Amino acid sequence: MCVTQRRQFHGADVFQRLYAQHRQAAGTEHHVVKRTHDRVIVAGGGPVGAVATFLLARAGIPVTMIERETGVVPDYRASTFHPPTLDLLEASGISAALVEMGLICPTMQIRDRRAGRVAEFDLSILKNDTPHPYRLQCEQFKLVGWVYRQFQSMSGLDLRFGHTVVDAQQDDEGVTIDAEHDGERVRIAGDVVIACDGGRSIVRKLIDVPFEGFTYPEYFLVAGTRFDFRAHMPDLCSVNYTADPDAWFLLLQIPDMWRVILPADEKLSPDDAVSEASLQASLQNILPRDEPYDIIVRAIYRVHQRVAEHYRRGRIFLAGDAAHLNNPLGGMGLNGGLHDVISLTDRLIAWWHGKADATILDGYEVQRRPEAINAIHAITARNKRLLEERDLEIRARNLDDIKRTAADPVLSYQYLLDAAMISSLRRSGMIG
Repeated sequence: MCVTQRRQFHGADVFQRLYAQHRQAAGTEHHVVKRTHDRVIVAGGGPVGAVATFLLARAGIPVTMIERETGVVPDYRASTFHPPTLDLLEASGISAALVEMGLICPTMQIRDRRAGRVAEFDLSILKNDTPHPYRLQCEQFKLVGWVYRQFQSMSGLDLRFGHTVVDAQQDDEGVTIDAEHDGERVRIAGDVVIACDGGRSIVRKLIDVPFEGFTYPEYFLVAGTRFDFRAHMPDLCSVNYTADPDAWFLLLQIPDMWRVILPADEKLSPDDAVSEASLQASLQNILPRDEPYDIIVRAIYRVHQRVAEHYRRGRIFLAGDAAHLNNPLGGMGLNGGLHDVISLTDRLIAWWHGKADATILDGYEVQRRPEAINAIHAITARNKRLLEERDLEIRARNLDDIKRTAADPVLSYQYLLDAAMISSLRRSGMIG
């Protein structure tokens, strides 16, 4: 069955089973019993919040989007869009825009710093599962910019840029969000809040939802350069994970540059790690050359593996980084966040337009939270272990296993179903 054939929430065997398990475990149900304000509030205007706002407005639902920044912020941390994400966003026009702005990458490699290419996976073997059998590389801020441009011709939108959420209250009549703007406090009322306000989510803290997990001890570095690595490394593809016990790295081609993600030297301060000298040394360690690299993007950030204990408190829902954080080795964080809001907005749209009662909203957490744990966290953590393993015997065995997987048609097919997030979405009932 093609991955674009999405299950209906009502009557879907997978969803009904998961929902029954959730009700049994929770012992209670959470229902939004009425609409008073005829408005959804989206906290956060990054890629996940912007897409949530767009999907709701496109369906004729009034939305207020609250965003701390005053416009698009260039952010190079996420740039991968997986096949089913493109499938699920096809009808909205987002996928076509991403393809036009991005770079199609049909293959991915696992490499070793000393041995070179260990395994290569060709996503074209997924052609019967998805009309997009490739990874698409497109910086997340380009998606945000495109969505913001669409907002200009959409009705029912109340865009509050330069606003910071400071309080959230809810009762039987709705939700009120207090935000600060230019030193003044503004109150916004709605029926539902979708919190897409990032890993440090103010809304999540206001509703007192624990954010369980851990923080990696090392910082992650991001560097961008227009140097053409492929011209000097002929067997390279556009998506490369390179294992090394001392200095693993991820090398990604995006439309106008190559991005490198690697761990910072733990002996250096964050400022020193992102300095010109440090980044030059890191890039020279990947491919030595006589001239310095032209570094046009540099950033450093902490990386976490965390999942919110709950994705919902009454009328307030968590999505994206506000609900789950993971390391970038697999490109699953942004995609998982988009899957969150696709699931949630589908439910809100059905309820809003009278095609389902409010119980449909109860299925959001049970559909999305298990996959953050069982798929997103499990695969990204596995990828990191593969790249950084120091024990020589375990390291050799792991690389042999991935080489054998790539060479076996059955194993490589299953590997790509998992890596492309198709397995996860099928398991949760979002796609067939």
